[in-house]
Formats: sequence, C-alpha cells, structure tokens
Amino acid sequence: MRHGAFVPPFGDLADPNVIGELAVSAERAGWDGFFLWDHLQYRDPATHVLDPWIAMAVVADRTDRIRIGAMVTPLARRRPAIVARQLAALDLLSDGRIVLGAGLGLDASGRELSTFGEELDDRKRAAKLDEALEVVHALLLGELVEHAGPYYTVDGARFLPAPVQRPIPTWIGARWPNRAPLRRAARFEGVFVVDVSEPSEIVELRTFVEDLRGDSAFDVVVDLPPSSDPEPWEKAGVTWLLSRFSQFEADLSEVRDVIAAGPPRPR
Repeated sequence: MRHGAFVPPFGDLADPNVIGELAVSAERAGWDGFFLWDHLQYRDPATHVLDPWIAMAVVADRTDRIRIGAMVTPLARRRPAIVARQLAALDLLSDGRIVLGAGLGLDASGRELSTFGEELDDRKRAAKLDEALEVVHALLLGELVEHAGPYYTVDGARFLPAPVQRPIPTWIGARWPNRAPLRRAARFEGVFVVDVSEPSEIVELRTFVEDLRGDSAFDVVVDLPPSSDPEPWEKAGVTWLLSRFSQFEADLSEVRDVIAAGPPRPR
C-alpha cells in the first residue's frame, strides 16, 4: 500500500509557495504521493481557496518522485479540451507522475455549483462527466479526434505534445454502496472511495469492481485522518491511503509536522 498526503489548499495553505514547500517535505519524508482538494470555494470558515491545478504545476516542478493529483475534479464544470491540455502539460512537467481524479462534485460544500450557474441535476452531471472523460482521454492520445455528443464537440483536433503516460491514470470518485460511480470507475485505473467508514466496505467494493473488470489490477484509494491505523485497510485491499487534513482552514504548523513525520505506520 502506498501513502499520500491529502491537503486542502485553504487558509494558510492557499499559497502556491507553501504547497510547494509541503510537497518537497513530503517527498523527503518518504510519502508516495501529494494530492490536493479541487474546489472553487468552500463553506465557512474556509475563506481563502487556491486553484489546485496551478498548485500542481508548482509541485511537479519542485519534486522528482511522488505522484500528484487533484481529488477529485468535477469535470462537468470544466471544459474537457482545456483539462486535456492541462493534464498533458502537467504530465510532461512531472515526467509522468500525474493522476486524474474525476467525479460529479457536490453543491453542498459551499454552493460551488449553484453560485456559478452550473448544472445541479445529478443525472445530467453524470452524463456530462462520462462524455467529458471520453473526450479528455481521446485528446490525450495525440491522435486526430472527431466527437459530436450531447454536450461536447471536437471537430477534428489533434493535441500535441502528447503526455508521457498513455493512459494517464484516472481515479473515479465514488461512495459505497452507490453502484453507478463504481461501474464508471471499473472502466479506468482506480476508484477514490469517499466517506468510507469500515474496511469491510472495501472488501465488498473490490469484489463488485473486480467482477465488472474481470481482474484485480486497479487502485482503491481512501482518505482517512493521519492518525488512522493503515494495517486493516491494507488487508481489505486498499492500494493508496491518503492522510486527510482538516477540510477547513488547516493549521499550517500541524500539517508541516505531520508531513515531515512521514507516512502513518501500523500500530
């Protein structure tokens, strides 16, 4: 099992230089990945919010080994062509270390959909997510793309330079026992399980996804407080454990100390 620091770029952490400093510390301390929350705004008291995609460029430039990603990006509020360009650039900058985290997103965490007139219907956002994933991955191949769908059009575009990774690993956000996001995740390289409470849920989830895929070669990612014991989660089949800091304005000194101490160890 691999370990990632999962940092909300809010408050004192809403500074790309601070994020770069933390990522360098994480790499030195033996973490395997450094991941950021992806939000336009968040509920009080989180008033200062940093764009994670710009911050990921800083992380990519200042580190050499760790995996990088935003968990998770609501693709229904992004233009897939822009996302594809940004992913390719980040993958080249990091020499093949970027991960795409993608999901529906929620309006409850600070009205970041309704504030900006984004789609609120879950079914429509799911349809946009599926189509956006198709467009993004097609463009990342570096080949000529023709696409005419309900939401997006690509009229003969070829995006070069292509990324280092083909495909760029994609982790789909899901909540157990909701089946639809897991069916989506089974088409890609992993699932980011949100709000999981017991390792037994991971065992059931893995069985469900393995039956859909016909193999077990995919990542199961969970986020837990840094004090969590990793051993039962590893036994349940988790491949990435992300140590999650406070969703509000995280205390910078606490985050620094936890990251510098290295990944959590079995009790």
